Amino acid sequence: MKDSVELGPVQETLLIPLLGRAAESRKPNGMLYDAKALEIVDRLDYDFEKWRRAPSLAGASVRTLMYDEMVAEFLHRHPDGTVVEIGCGLNTRFDRLDNGRVHWFDLDLPDVIAMRRRYFTELPRCQMLEASFLNTGWMQTVAESNAPHLFVSEAVLIYLDNHEVKRGIAQLAERFPEGELITDTTNTVMVSTQDQHDAMRHLPKESWFRWACDDPSEVAKWTSNWTLQKSVSFADVSPSLAKRLPWKWRLGLRFFREMMRRKIDGYRINHYAPDRSKGD
Repeated sequence: MKDSVELGPVQETLLIPLLGRAAESRKPNGMLYDAKALEIVDRLDYDFEKWRRAPSLAGASVRTLMYDEMVAEFLHRHPDGTVVEIGCGLNTRFDRLDNGRVHWFDLDLPDVIAMRRRYFTELPRCQMLEASFLNTGWMQTVAESNAPHLFVSEAVLIYLDNHEVKRGIAQLAERFPEGELITDTTNTVMVSTQDQHDAMRHLPKESWFRWACDDPSEVAKWTSNWTLQKSVSFADVSPSLAKRLPWKWRLGLRFFREMMRRKIDGYRINHYAPDRSKGD
């Protein structure tokens, strides 16, 4: 008997990147291999067929690998630091990036954590936190772990209302002024055209993302000392990652990078960190 899926409408979207990683893992030369994603997809009683041919599945895996690179860079600078995966879903980033020293927290809502516990086991350096990002109770547990702290939000905050994102990020920066945040943003056009998105159009509007951000640098203004350190789109993939992409992506990046940039710049991955110049 397969496992049931009991998730809220927004939480259900975590199944898209899960399927994307499983799809890549089934390819002879996929961008990544994720045995856990394969296991979970095969065990779930869920209609994945609506997404099987969606091009955005590959995009979700590219996004994940771009995040991996940015988190790995933090761990290179701070191998004993702490990473908090906000809205972890069924992600396997700890498995891919564990350096044997990092402290890791997987944070998500109760229904997601209940589902996650079916397939993942807590470890001394990798724990699960059952809470909403917007609550602050979980921050005390994280604050007791090694600094500095990196907060990672992959396709999570974009599902909140604008005022909720602003409040949540302000709370985070106030509690962890020396911390860092990696989060993605979608512009107004992307938010208003989800009925045309190859994956989101198959979900009810309650599942769609709501935070529209046309200028990622504005987010830093919600904090007292964070600044936008880096902001990239799919057109900015690193040379090492580009070698792992499907040939259509590589061809597009090689010959049509600027044309692609104009089309896909509305979605960006952004890194915020303390403005060291203010302490000079």
